[in-house]
Amino acid sequence: MPFDLPDWPLFGLAEDVRPALRAARAAGEASVLVTLFSVEGGGPRPPGAQMLFAGGLAAGFLSGGCVEGDVAIHAARTLADGEPRRLVYGEGGPWPDIRLLCGARIELLVERIAPDDAAAEALMAATDARRPVVWRTDGAARRVIADPPPGQPDCRVWASPFVVERLYEPVLRVIVVGGDPTALATAQLAAQAGFAATLVRPKGPSAPPGLQGVAYHRGEPAAALAEVGIDPWTAVAVATHDWDVDQAALEVALASPAAYVGVLGARRRLPERLARLRAAGVTDAQIARLKAPIGLDLGGKAPWEVAVSVIAQIIAERDRGPRPAES
Repeated sequence: MPFDLPDWPLFGLAEDVRPALRAARAAGEASVLVTLFSVEGGGPRPPGAQMLFAGGLAAGFLSGGCVEGDVAIHAARTLADGEPRRLVYGEGGPWPDIRLLCGARIELLVERIAPDDAAAEALMAATDARRPVVWRTDGAARRVIADPPPGQPDCRVWASPFVVERLYEPVLRVIVVGGDPTALATAQLAAQAGFAATLVRPKGPSAPPGLQGVAYHRGEPAAALAEVGIDPWTAVAVATHDWDVDQAALEVALASPAAYVGVLGARRRLPERLARLRAAGVTDAQIARLKAPIGLDLGGKAPWEVAVSVIAQIIAERDRGPRPAES
């Protein structure tokens, strides 16, 4: 029986299929992982894009709506018989009636993941430990490779023997320091984008702000950032309007391996703020990492407008890759 996809593809808002895989494993259900491993002629989704089917759920998307319905049929067959499948859509594919409007040719690997699959268990463990790993599979057998070297591509494939590798990095963690509407909007948008969002408001209310998917910490900046944790897959957005709190947060964040550090504030006051950082021992190399004023210059000043500019800048920095802390 094929998986029935809903009329509105809300499943495609999930860029990361690991939460869906975790849910299937917790329910004791087998799932089907579909990986886009080859794109020719351009297309809306890059190699490494994935979908996951299990029970009554689907997550991810592969083509912007061109092939998902047909992929669901093949996924159901793989779930039933356990046989991996390689699908080709576009030029040279066996289904000429399924047209990719972008004119691309794409190839997909469909594989069944048992609820007790050892590679899936290793992937979940690495996700929890915030360690990057590579998923290496031929569709029938798979394993997880820990600690891939720097520069590992998101996806690569070998023709003979056929093997696909897909890089999984830790979920981007976004820590927002502040408590005004702009900080709230930034934390909420980060969570909606699928990031692990935490709002830090020193000495804030004991009750959390009620933002879905946003954790809350009311400790002082140094303690809060240490407890939440900063690694190369972390962004820190400082937006308290309190120079002393901002200073404390920036001293920690700029000395860390965070992929992004930004601070809200007027450009005309920036030289004074940088002088304070230097006086506290923050090096010029560390200060050079600081995005100030925070966010891309989109022109907007409203909370959601600033939040969009901040998250857009964080994504741009993330795609440049993780970097070590500067000294």
